[in-house]
Amino acid sequence: MAAVALALYLVWVTWAFGWQTIRQHRRTGDTGLRLAARPGTAQWWAKLGFIAAMALGLAAPIAALAGLDDIARFDRAWLHAIGIVVAVAGIALTDVAQRAMGAAWRIGVDPDEPTPFVTAGAFGIVRNPIFTAMLVTATGLTMIIPNIVSIIGLAVTIAALELQVRLVEEPYLRELHGDRYREYSATVGRFVPHIGRTPR
Repeated sequence: MAAVALALYLVWVTWAFGWQTIRQHRRTGDTGLRLAARPGTAQWWAKLGFIAAMALGLAAPIAALAGLDDIARFDRAWLHAIGIVVAVAGIALTDVAQRAMGAAWRIGVDPDEPTPFVTAGAFGIVRNPIFTAMLVTATGLTMIIPNIVSIIGLAVTIAALELQVRLVEEPYLRELHGDRYREYSATVGRFVPHIGRTPR
């Protein structure tokens, strides 16, 4: 199972970040990468969290291939099989969500850059469908190889997503789009439909 998890992880990273960056550059002349962050800011901590999560996501199947056992209570064939389905679904959902964002796709936030307000497609179901898809993928990979490294990686992924969304992206979008974003966030869930809506 570790080899399957490693293959799926590499496909996901290559497709979601490598190919998407190339696709964005071909479409707009811009990679969409906004990785600069002032040390000590929420965006800087979120970026470090994402780097750690990606490193742990790669380390988990490598550690399993090197002999690290799954946590015994989670070492179940049915759980691994479901994990493959969940991870593949997450990879597909990542692509769907990135396509829905179109030319507005970015990794990171430049607070001085105005971006379009996207609410169509997957963004009409949840406010952060790309992050939802990332979480689905990470959860599936953890189910395939539920060792201590993958579980820590999943926890770090969740923490980084929450930090990025709540303290970086939502304040930026409220400032940029004002009442339009407030109305949107009051009616559309943050990561899951109907859950995480903000008060009007």
